Amino acid sequence: MLKTKRTRRGGALAAALMAGVLTMSACAGQSGADGSVYVQAVGGDPMTLGLNAQFVSAPISLLFSSQIMDPLIRISDDYQISPGLAKEWQVSPDGLDLTLHLREGVKWHDGKPFTAEDVKFNFEEIVPLQTFGALLAKRIKSVEITGASTVVVHLDKPYGPLLETVAQQFMLPKHVYAGTDYVTNEANKKPIGTGPMKFGSYTPGQEVVLLKNPDFWEGEVRVDRAVFTVMADPNSRAEALFAGEIDEAVLDPSQQGRVSTDENAQLLTHGMFPQVVIMMQNTRSEHLKDPAVRAAVFAALDRDAIAKTALSGLGTPTEGFFPKSLDWAINPDVDFGRDFPRDLDAINKTLDAAGFERGSDGTRFTLKVRYITPLSEVAKTAEMAKSMLAEVGIGTELVGTSGAVYNEKMYTEGDFDLSFLRTNLGADPSIGITRWYECNEKKTAAANPSGVCDPEIDAAAAAALNTNDKAKRAEAFKKMQAKAAKLMFHAPLAWFNGSFSTISTARWQGHDKPQSPPERKAWLTMSPKK
Repeated sequence: MLKTKRTRRGGALAAALMAGVLTMSACAGQSGADGSVYVQAVGGDPMTLGLNAQFVSAPISLLFSSQIMDPLIRISDDYQISPGLAKEWQVSPDGLDLTLHLREGVKWHDGKPFTAEDVKFNFEEIVPLQTFGALLAKRIKSVEITGASTVVVHLDKPYGPLLETVAQQFMLPKHVYAGTDYVTNEANKKPIGTGPMKFGSYTPGQEVVLLKNPDFWEGEVRVDRAVFTVMADPNSRAEALFAGEIDEAVLDPSQQGRVSTDENAQLLTHGMFPQVVIMMQNTRSEHLKDPAVRAAVFAALDRDAIAKTALSGLGTPTEGFFPKSLDWAINPDVDFGRDFPRDLDAINKTLDAAGFERGSDGTRFTLKVRYITPLSEVAKTAEMAKSMLAEVGIGTELVGTSGAVYNEKMYTEGDFDLSFLRTNLGADPSIGITRWYECNEKKTAAANPSGVCDPEIDAAAAAALNTNDKAKRAEAFKKMQAKAAKLMFHAPLAWFNGSFSTISTARWQGHDKPQSPPERKAWLTMSPKK
């Protein structure tokens, strides 16, 4: 029997939701009247934002789109490109033409055929509205159907992350969206795709149910129903998973010690692009205008200790701006351990030389430190940073808020000195990493809030974006990293894998296999345990 702690307020609701989970779990992983059922807990109501990731940049929307829809080209979380709805493709030597050869016989969930017209419609109408697609769309000169199953996308200039960006675009049916307001179309709440699962039903505040697509083009789906049940409380999610009453959930990193000793629980090491905990400094702050001071602040942060303690051992301290999975773009001349050693004597001398001598209380100055409270590993990073910075005479005012308040204060108002955040690296450095270093005069959210507008960094980022020659792109990224090291206003602290899902193997097997897109479940390989 599942035991949970309940407060008097809201206890009845929690009990009702848990009863629903238990009812569903009775047949999960087994064949019954409703067939086999896979249950995943999610932290909030998915319909708050909708299920269509083409119009909403949110992890929950991406989760559902990855089950219901398909991209033309796939990309895995270790950056391997593979066929999707396009069985093959060619990029012209000058990088200006992308020819897509589509699969034949693919059907939308409503039975209508998937065609070249759908693809043309998406590139012309939908891609410009998607977060990553918007930049590509600005370079699309025309889209041409050259055969029943062939589409050519013509660009007016090369686009470095061309395939990676196309891989982020889920195809939508023209016959459902044409002539409507795309963003408010009701199909965004009941998507029609070509993927392995179809939309089934939605119960507000409780669950979204997906159903097996019997006509999936890639093969037989092994799960009849998938229930995504809302469980906001992380402790309840953990208890339900350890009890074998749900099959998958994202747990708080602090639970992973228990996971490691549970024979039926497993933390996945895949399911999204690499995650990272980052540090950002506001160069408009009176205390952080000097690059030498910013370098001292970064050096004072013990990345090894943060990875071990704040990230519960689920992180790897960084040694540079790019992870090993992007080895082709790493600048070997940038070495955090060598360039920014945690030498407290040297750090203190740097701060003294910059004119920030200790006051009578031992403090040189105080920094306002912002972070998002629900990101527990980031909150712990901020708490550890407080004591680390105190060792060199830097005081801190920790300000934890909701994500919405954080975005307003950080990006719109610039009301911070230092900040910590967990983010992901995206499908390509040009669409996932450079945004944190390029000039951001428009104060776009989730992009460089530091106030730095450096011509060398901007030129390097543009050079990487404007060619499909991988060697030239790598050289540009290396130049960007070299200048970023000199300015030190943004840097990754640790690569993090604690935000991946944890699965229960009590009722299912084979659901731990990596997929592409990364967020897709292993619908074709998992099977109920007997």
